[in-house]
Amino acid sequence: MRTITTTEDLAAFCREAAKHPYVTVDTEFLRERTYYAKLCLIQLAMPGKTDDTAALVDPLVPGLSLEPLYTLFRDPNVVKVFHAARQDLEIFYVDAGLIPAPLFDTQVAAMVCGFGEQVGYETLVKRIAKAPMDKTSRFTDWSRRPLTDAQKIYALADVTHLRRVYEYLAAELARDGRAKWVAEELAVLEAPETYVTHPDEAWLKIRTRTQSGRFLAIVRELARFREDYAQKKDVPRSRVYKDDALVELASTKPLNYDDLGRSRLLLREARRGEIADGILAAVKAGLECPTDALPKVESDDRPRVDSALADLLRVLLKAKSEGMGVASKLIASAADLDTIAGGGRNVPALTGWRAEVFGRDALRLCEGRIALAAVGGTVRIVEL
Repeated sequence: MRTITTTEDLAAFCREAAKHPYVTVDTEFLRERTYYAKLCLIQLAMPGKTDDTAALVDPLVPGLSLEPLYTLFRDPNVVKVFHAARQDLEIFYVDAGLIPAPLFDTQVAAMVCGFGEQVGYETLVKRIAKAPMDKTSRFTDWSRRPLTDAQKIYALADVTHLRRVYEYLAAELARDGRAKWVAEELAVLEAPETYVTHPDEAWLKIRTRTQSGRFLAIVRELARFREDYAQKKDVPRSRVYKDDALVELASTKPLNYDDLGRSRLLLREARRGEIADGILAAVKAGLECPTDALPKVESDDRPRVDSALADLLRVLLKAKSEGMGVASKLIASAADLDTIAGGGRNVPALTGWRAEVFGRDALRLCEGRIALAAVGGTVRIVEL
């Protein structure tokens, strides 16, 4: 098992990989105690079956530069293949400000090819590569050294089997003419803003029941402080305070340490010191926010959802997804269907490849131009 511990060896491997049409990539990292993921291991494999076609890269070795790998990531002639790439890509974007391109995510491709919702790597390996996966090292502390042979074998399997999975899915997409569908789905993963959380926008992810502008102003300031603090200190948001504590603070509006001490949900270490000062300042800022700067609460003026029509759209979606061999949730969400049934049209299900597969017929169903009929145990479209 080849482990790369020098920049020179990494550069040599990447030069060889650049001669091939693709390279498979995976990472092992820790994130339980930090805001940003701590990269502990990188797995790479190029096409082939010999020992030198796959390698583990140890980024924890002092002096090892990942720049040769980043050069490979920038190479437009080599497809970078991941499975469920979101967190891996975030690591590289945070570290080097780049997103590997061209990019291929086998989880997304598998959903397009009919393998179900959010299909796992182990499932794909069993069904496509016909190989077993030893998951005994799944919960390894990848920051500890030395790694055991079992850990190395486990880690390499994440990229060696991925070669067969990629080749199979790429061939299926080419055969069915669905490669552009995957390309549309990958646009989110390829966008830098996917990996950046701006403190000013952090409040938008907080679920609240109260829609008061003043209350939301306090939520906004508390979320902004927490996000900024977590990023600067590199600690998880939950180590500052959790969402339920944030909502409680916005409701109780503490003005001093004594008020913080009466919080039911706030961590003890957040009731004094730097975090406590930040909380009190955030609450004060929210309370003093000018009326014209309060968060705007969008009025819910959507048309009433026609539940019968929504049910028909669900039947149509099921028929279409099964007929096309595409995961239904990839085509349209339950919220999309309700929106369409209520007269809304600004939903992903009505754009791009989804419109071809489902959206156009969904609109025709809403307009009364088609009907659905059960024929021999299947649902068919009837033109009206």
